[in-house]
Amino acid sequence: MNTKLIMTLSATFMAIIGIGLTFLPDEILKYTGMGSTELARIILQLLGALYFAFAMLNWMAKGAIIGGIYNKPISTANATHFFIGALALLKALMHSTGAPTLFWVLAAIYLVFAICFGIIFTRHPADKPAA
Repeated sequence: MNTKLIMTLSATFMAIIGIGLTFLPDEILKYTGMGSTELARIILQLLGALYFAFAMLNWMAKGAIIGGIYNKPISTANATHFFIGALALLKALMHSTGAPTLFWVLAAIYLVFAICFGIIFTRHPADKPAA
């Protein structure tokens, strides 16, 4: 599996979310229909900082060997984040009747990254799939 591509794509994805949450919290709150309170804005901006920091971690580690025992904390953190995020989004979407299309797209992206990082987490970087 091309870990450099996966790391670059996940870093870009999380950086976009992080920048959006940091600099557009009022617009995001309005789009999602949540009340625009000072506490909600601060929480979204802190969440944006977390996403952006995670993006920087992935960006800086994109050239490293990842998989199996190599860079285990990075593959574990990514697999955990995307797996739990995919489950949370899918659960919310299953219980929602009028969810915006954006949430379905986010859930699909999270699911793809969860699968990719799950494979990276469990496979040694030199292992090749059976032909």
